[in-house]
Amino acid sequence: MFSPSLTRKILLASLAVGLSGAFLAGCDRQSGGDTQPPAASETPGETPASAVDRSHKGSRLPDLTFKDAGGQQINTAKLTGKPLLINLWATWCGPCVAELPTLDRLAGQGKVRVLAISQDTGASDKVAAFLQGKGLADLDPWLDPEGAAASQWQANTLPASIYYDARGRELWRVNGGMDWNGPVAAQLLAEAGK
Repeated sequence: MFSPSLTRKILLASLAVGLSGAFLAGCDRQSGGDTQPPAASETPGETPASAVDRSHKGSRLPDLTFKDAGGQQINTAKLTGKPLLINLWATWCGPCVAELPTLDRLAGQGKVRVLAISQDTGASDKVAAFLQGKGLADLDPWLDPEGAAASQWQANTLPASIYYDARGRELWRVNGGMDWNGPVAAQLLAEAGK
């Protein structure tokens, strides 16, 4: 669940921008694996800049290893040299699924490396099949069935995204769905060049 301070920030940001708060919809692990609500819409809204968490700015990219269903590994600490957007998601999370097409387009542009890490447990091959079934060719199906990523980045809701510059220093985090091809995302992603 959201912490009281994060809940206040979200509420204030929603009121300040005049939005209903649906843009920050997310799934929580406590509500039960495969029974999360569906996405409110197929296209996530823009997250206001005031909802961006910069409290970890400057933190180093942690050394975590993830695998795909075939056993190929990727180590986060070695992913420097290009801005990196880490996205924690799950197939059962409606807001996660709604933002996947915009993440896929962002990954396909090649300016930012997108590391989408599934928080699904169970059959590891279902994540790759899920992405393929949605036509998402630019997102690799990295798996985290033990929840190491969620624990490392203290993510209590999904989707959760953490952005690093090319040197592996954290810039910001966003909890909840986002249109990664919209103007707010473009402004946030441009911060890696500063």
